[in-house]
Amino acid sequence: MADYPSRQLGGKTPLECAVTPFLDQIASEGTLGLVDTIPEGFTPGSDVANLSVLGYDPKETYTGRGPLEAASQGIPLGPDDIAYRCNLVHIGEPEEGPAFMDDFTAGHISSPEAGEIILDLNKKMNSPRYQFYPGVGYRHLLVLRGAAGSPRTTPPHDIPGKPIAPYLPQGDAAQEILGLMRAAADILRDHPVNGARLSQGKKPANSIWLWGQGGKPQMSPLTEKYGLTGGVISAVDLLNGLGIYAGLKPLRVKGATGYIDTNYEGKAAMALDALKFMDFVFLHLEAPDEMGHEGNAKGKIMAIEFFDEKIVGPILTRIRELGEYRILVLSDHPTPIDVKTHVGDPSPFAVLSSRREENLARGPKFTEAQAAAAGLVVSPGHLLMDNFIRDWSAFLGK
Repeated sequence: MADYPSRQLGGKTPLECAVTPFLDQIASEGTLGLVDTIPEGFTPGSDVANLSVLGYDPKETYTGRGPLEAASQGIPLGPDDIAYRCNLVHIGEPEEGPAFMDDFTAGHISSPEAGEIILDLNKKMNSPRYQFYPGVGYRHLLVLRGAAGSPRTTPPHDIPGKPIAPYLPQGDAAQEILGLMRAAADILRDHPVNGARLSQGKKPANSIWLWGQGGKPQMSPLTEKYGLTGGVISAVDLLNGLGIYAGLKPLRVKGATGYIDTNYEGKAAMALDALKFMDFVFLHLEAPDEMGHEGNAKGKIMAIEFFDEKIVGPILTRIRELGEYRILVLSDHPTPIDVKTHVGDPSPFAVLSSRREENLARGPKFTEAQAAAAGLVVSPGHLLMDNFIRDWSAFLGK
């Protein structure tokens, strides 16, 4: 959700252009600031950022994105197993010039289409050493059993429009992973799903892209740390898997897509229902991030406004019925529309408490500039959750 001032928007950010009365209410009545979720030396991404958001120090707990997504799908990992994120992508192959990353979502391929492809890859690349697992949309997994090493890999959403050669897996065990990618491309070339997509004028999923690998992380559940019950609401396997390691119960919402067409109202309703018998709910929305990767200024503003109107508004209005509360709203990291990928700058956050003494009330609007002007920066970012849950008033020095 966070962004840079954009030339597309006359020097404003999407948050500054969006109409967000409920986010602004939390900022103006509560406490506004910036949170630094990406430790120095880490690649900006939702995996590292959301570890910080949930109160885990990535320096101590991060092993990779793949194992977090594996947990969401109930895929067990042995001590020598490595889980890779497996995107279905479209690689552009011009008559002249190098192959390039044309679309890291394969034209936002649907889950049924992608599932058919992934299952066929398993069938045709049959091996006891590795297994493909279908996920949501273009997002899937590969688990390599008894892995001998782990190469350097690059997220495909970091290289839109760029030649792929410099970003292919390199180093330890790279040849095996490259071999899997080439074998998959041979199968996908004539796959019937891609034939049907081409006939409909859609981009085919002509390659897989393996990245974000890691072994099983060691994390203490925050439910045990704080003695609370909790749930996670997200369309994205990464967030559900992270929630599982954190001791949170995945709360599945029908129609949650991880895109701008997601079921916003269903997520808000699920959170409010869950809070009747749970202490804590972590609700995640992917749509602003997807719009940032697309460089879609209009879409990002729309996603932010939908978030405010259909999620923040209903929760803010009805949470009072449940007794005392604290609400934390934040962007896990910026995905600027002019950059089209993640960056590691601090992001705005706001906390509103039902206890008035826990609110500083210094920010009129929920924007990047107002959050910076408020003068409160939480760094390292994993300290934010601990203080949010334990004693917010003491953290503010009240």
